[in-house]
Amino acid sequence: MYLIFDTETTGLPKSWNAPITDTDNWPRCIQIAWQLHDNMGNVLEHNNFLLQPDGFNIPYDAEQIHGISTDLAQEQGIPLKECLVSFNEVLEKTTFIVGQNVNFDLNIMGCEFHRLGISNSLNKLPVLDTCTEHTAQLCKIPGGRGGKFKLPTLTELHNHLFGVNFGEAHNATADVEATTRCFLELIRLREFSKEKLDVDENYFKNFSEANPKPIQVLGLKHINLKKESEKIRKRLAALKENETTSNTSAGLSQLENIQFAHLHNHTQFSVLQSTIQIGNIVKAAAKDNMSAIALTDTGNMMASFHFVSAILKHNKQAFAKNEISEENGETPTETILKPILGCEFNVCEDHLDKKRKDNGYQIVLLAKTKKGYHNLAKMSSIAFINGFYYVPRIDRKIIEQYKEDVIVLTGNTYGEVPNKILNVGEKQAEEALIWWKQQFGDDLYIELMRHNQEDERIVNETLLKFAKNS
Repeated sequence: MYLIFDTETTGLPKSWNAPITDTDNWPRCIQIAWQLHDNMGNVLEHNNFLLQPDGFNIPYDAEQIHGISTDLAQEQGIPLKECLVSFNEVLEKTTFIVGQNVNFDLNIMGCEFHRLGISNSLNKLPVLDTCTEHTAQLCKIPGGRGGKFKLPTLTELHNHLFGVNFGEAHNATADVEATTRCFLELIRLREFSKEKLDVDENYFKNFSEANPKPIQVLGLKHINLKKESEKIRKRLAALKENETTSNTSAGLSQLENIQFAHLHNHTQFSVLQSTIQIGNIVKAAAKDNMSAIALTDTGNMMASFHFVSAILKHNKQAFAKNEISEENGETPTETILKPILGCEFNVCEDHLDKKRKDNGYQIVLLAKTKKGYHNLAKMSSIAFINGFYYVPRIDRKIIEQYKEDVIVLTGNTYGEVPNKILNVGEKQAEEALIWWKQQFGDDLYIELMRHNQEDERIVNETLLKFAKNS
């Protein structure tokens, strides 16, 4: 018998090679679906569960893929233990585990079994995968590694075998139905060997007689999870309408006489990220009456001398014009700028590890003093000399060593805290924020990005919640 299953999760692992006992590495399962078929392809049973998040939330970016929100899973899901008991029962009935790129799902569920200490036969059963070099040769899609054909996605394999795509991709029930159809069709076409299936030569003849035409869709009803999540979101939003919120106009009036200083800027020295010339950024800051302007190029501080020189030149001219205005009894109008030197560093787990690609998180550091500037320069040098692997990198140990007289910002959506809010979970994001708070104390500042993007809105709401709790 064949058990075809698929999962939807809270994201992707940090390391694909980590053991299932590494519970911090493997994301959580929030949906599982399976079908059990006999040797002739007849369906014996099928099931589908949403799982209630317990001690974690479903990150925004994961929800964008499969549509399962934390609220939906809490309302319509079942406890993990209940699901694992049912899954264990069907595991006892099957001969093979089947899936599309199934190793990921095996690790996800294996880790869930490990978390609850439930024994199982999941990783003892033989595996049949529909995503292999053999199916790559079958589909012949260019773009693989080393000049080979690329491994087909489920949609690509389904399209090759049946000439049509399938709907509701990244819904576990739909993915299982499509995987099942592809798998059984591959058997019908004798693309699996008798050794792989552990059958005799008559098996393929009997299977073809039982399935003389291309395998048809089972016809299960798939719930549109994104629409279900949206219904709950609208209902909860309606309940919040009566909550007290700050009036935007009142808030802006309080800031009327406060000068703004832009503390996160990239110039032409951030190659492929910015084309802003240093002279222009100084002129723009002065025109907008900013009190200061920071330079935070990516990984390097090569523009520091040019940046400070440009601001000193501007200030000299501004002082002279203001003196003339005062001598004439006029109000000075020229803005005096304070230059702030900084750098946006790529902070990875181990800057000396060059066996795997890890660009890390983008963290903005600013110098408070001359010593702080020297510390930033040291970190930038280390990033290029010792840590360069795809990008210049440092790690937390380097930051601990050179953090004196340095200010840290949480950064954009690629910063550690915002990125973990979007991709890992609020619990892990808050733990990261606490680490930065422990290192920098009052020199840690939460950075809010507002470009009218939904992901930034989600991040900002959570960051403000963290700020109130800290």
